[in-house]
Amino acid sequence: MEETAGERCEPEIAQEKVEVLEKKNEETVELPSSNDSAIDHEINNLTDELGPNLNLAEHEEEIYWQTAEWKSKKHVFVLSSAGKPIYSRHGNEDDLVALFGVMQAIVSVVLDSDDELQSIHTSNTHFTFLRKGNIYLVSVSSIPLETAPITKLQLTYVYNQILSILTLTQLTRIFDQYNNFDLRRLLSGSERLINNLVDFTETDPAFFFNAVECLPLASSARDVVIQAITSSCQKIKNLLFAILLAGNQLVVLIRMKKYNLLPSDLHLILNLVSSSQSFRTAEGWTPICLPDFDASGYMQAHVSYLTEECQTCLLLLTIDRELFFTLSEAKQKIVEKLQKSNVFEQINESIQKPKILASEFGISRLRHFVYKNKNTNQFVYPKYEVPYLLPESQNSLLHLYSQLYQQVNSSQRPLKVIFQQLKTEAVLGWDTKGFELYLIFEPFVTKSEAINAVNKLLKCMKKEEDRLFISNSATF
Repeated sequence: MEETAGERCEPEIAQEKVEVLEKKNEETVELPSSNDSAIDHEINNLTDELGPNLNLAEHEEEIYWQTAEWKSKKHVFVLSSAGKPIYSRHGNEDDLVALFGVMQAIVSVVLDSDDELQSIHTSNTHFTFLRKGNIYLVSVSSIPLETAPITKLQLTYVYNQILSILTLTQLTRIFDQYNNFDLRRLLSGSERLINNLVDFTETDPAFFFNAVECLPLASSARDVVIQAITSSCQKIKNLLFAILLAGNQLVVLIRMKKYNLLPSDLHLILNLVSSSQSFRTAEGWTPICLPDFDASGYMQAHVSYLTEECQTCLLLLTIDRELFFTLSEAKQKIVEKLQKSNVFEQINESIQKPKILASEFGISRLRHFVYKNKNTNQFVYPKYEVPYLLPESQNSLLHLYSQLYQQVNSSQRPLKVIFQQLKTEAVLGWDTKGFELYLIFEPFVTKSEAINAVNKLLKCMKKEEDRLFISNSATF
């Protein structure tokens, strides 16, 4: 079924622009003709080194290349402008010096022509490049559905994770003084953070939807938590943020007036907590840079779990390095106040309760959906059901959502409404001022059925809004 802009839709979304997603040819990189031979030589080196499907086993004398991890469909590399290895998702960087040198040469050859290398596409492998000052990031993927914009966003997250550890100020100072500096000396022990973050960008839709998921909780219970935190912390100077997490879900976020946290920074905070088990047994006091808030410096994070019975993690972020004991006392006051209510029981009940299912809404032919509140950058992502129970089908669904999201949010040709019937499912995406909605249906659903489903789902979201989202922005 094809539709073009201007066709009449059903009520409630009748005035929106409707277009069908079309499969587009992948863009290729146009390289400067003056250096074509040099560039072709370096590209051939890289593609020969990696080979189809990233199979490096052709160097039979090197057993290392024959390991399963090097036959993975996705690799991420980080190197300096001098070609020094910084990070490799798989394997040991020291065994890949020649490969890092080839990648550095490719980027440098294009830079010498006053151009910027974005991506290279071969028959079954996609190379995506991102240059951030003296840091080069490269993604090599043989995943068919993965697009360059998504992989570039993944590389941006990896770069932000490095900034979170070092800050932009320190990174700039290092390379201004020592162009050949081995950055691994400062990142030693942080590999798990980057590894965990890369996994997050491949498995969690919060990444490309630029959103966070909230723990479903009655607004009255959430208000009790907010009151306990604000009353315990309101007299503490230089406390910028208080964040309570339950796993990868946000319970509350309280901020100093005039300051805000973007989802990308919250994702780094979630990654910090999920990557370290030590916070579960002892209070932590760790520096963290949040690049989209302030890339130039650190905040200090007091990190602790409230109680053994209620596994929620509290982060108190400050610019004062001397506040550890003050924040530790505040945390104890918060726990005491919450223990006097039954909030811990309500939080535990919500944590243990399975995530919502699309089937719970009783909408015919609806398989899955995503609802994003654009005012708060919070979203709802139901638990997977048939036919998305296997990892392969879940990955395909994530890629489908990412393509829909890119179409709706394209800077060149944004679409307000998208409806498309595919081989295995039908999809609808709708962008408004206040929300974005993406729905996955059985393949033969009609446009009118899809629109009726939209209207029914919106009524359900409105009814559950106070429980599923944090509507009010709490401040100290």
